[in-house]
Amino acid sequence: EVRLVESGGGAVQVGGILRLSCATSGFPFAEYVVGWFRKAPGQQREVVACLAIGDGETFYSNFAKGRFTISSDKATNTVFLEMTNLKSNDAAVYYCAADGRIPTAEGMALIGQGWIDYWGLGTQVTVSS
Repeated sequence: EVRLVESGGGAVQVGGILRLSCATSGFPFAEYVVGWFRKAPGQQREVVACLAIGDGETFYSNFAKGRFTISSDKATNTVFLEMTNLKSNDAAVYYCAADGRIPTAEGMALIGQGWIDYWGLGTQVTVSS
């Protein structure tokens, strides 16, 4: 059974830092692409960053470049999203997703989200001024 469990969300002030974790199990971690997506109230879910675990290829949305870093720990099958200099419009529910059919991180970012196989339940990030 594939499981994706997000953690690390919470309340932070503008300019603060959070590190999200996505603990995964049930699939060959190194063969998958894992991504972070977010959904703010009243908005569509959007891609934040994706990582091809095997070769380390990454994709970042423009708003994430320079502020967010996606990484993984192959020993624990965990994917992280470190978010720095948080802004009020970064507040959202952050979701982890994984798929073994998509060959690249950019591919996960471009494909319709309905095609992505596995999703976590999300973790809430609140940013206050």
